[in-house]
Amino acid sequence: MSVPILLIGGHLGVGKTTLINHLLAVASVRPIAAIVNDFGEIDIDAALLSVKSERLISLKNGCICCSLQGDLLAALSLVMRQSLSPEAIVIETSGISNPAEIARALLDPIIFRAASLDTIVTLVDLRRLLDAPDLMEDSLWRAQVRAADFLLLTKTDLVPKRDCDRLKSKLHAYKPDSLIFEAEHGDVPLDVLFGRRFGADRKMDLVPLSVPQFESTSWTSSSPLSIDRFQNIIGRLASKALRIKGLLTFVEAPQQTMLFQCVGLRATLAKSPVTLKTGCSAEIVFVGRQGELDAEEIMQILASVELR
Repeated sequence: MSVPILLIGGHLGVGKTTLINHLLAVASVRPIAAIVNDFGEIDIDAALLSVKSERLISLKNGCICCSLQGDLLAALSLVMRQSLSPEAIVIETSGISNPAEIARALLDPIIFRAASLDTIVTLVDLRRLLDAPDLMEDSLWRAQVRAADFLLLTKTDLVPKRDCDRLKSKLHAYKPDSLIFEAEHGDVPLDVLFGRRFGADRKMDLVPLSVPQFESTSWTSSSPLSIDRFQNIIGRLASKALRIKGLLTFVEAPQQTMLFQCVGLRATLAKSPVTLKTGCSAEIVFVGRQGELDAEEIMQILASVELR
């Protein structure tokens, strides 16, 4: 199975390095590799990251969405050739990068087979928006926001609540409320940012994740499933959780396990490199904000896929 890539974007000083430090700390048992891009000749971001040198690759003196694209692909190849391959890869863009351009570079077929883009998250500094509201008119800022699957709000503790709520309302012009959430000091669970589950397998029935504001639930089935029915409900499912990932088999192709992934409002259904255990037709995990995952409604929607 290919290694998932998390692409982190956002303006200069927004908190990207803080987020990566958190991810590296909580995933110390299952290593994450980090590729960081600083536009200047001296890579300050790499110096600030508390990570062993063999798990960190620094690309400096350029932007990986343009002049350093070849270097990025070479860095990914190097990461994948290490003796201990990573569980996931985090790519930090420079503050002047457009994540959409990097995402296109990551579709290189050779790279994609080994490491595939999983999630794009853009950090938004609410304190800076309060001090410089014209930033929302900046074309690069808008491109970074629009490219994201999720918006992660930073420095909310430095903004009065009334101003915080007002700025959130303005951000809804770019993303629905369900795709915008806060993170104090980069404290976001891996289950939200990566489709692959980290840590020991466990039965999940509205289980709290590592950060209290998130929770998860799961659905399994041993009944035959219809691919046509499933495709008809994907849009309804996408609005029910921040992230969905699962394995399914359908009566139309019973020998082929399919991988379903939904991050934000972006959903895919493709052939899976792994198979379901015998007698199981579906295993799907949902991750959402605490109090917003309606497990009963999700189960009712999924039940309509079963052929009884």
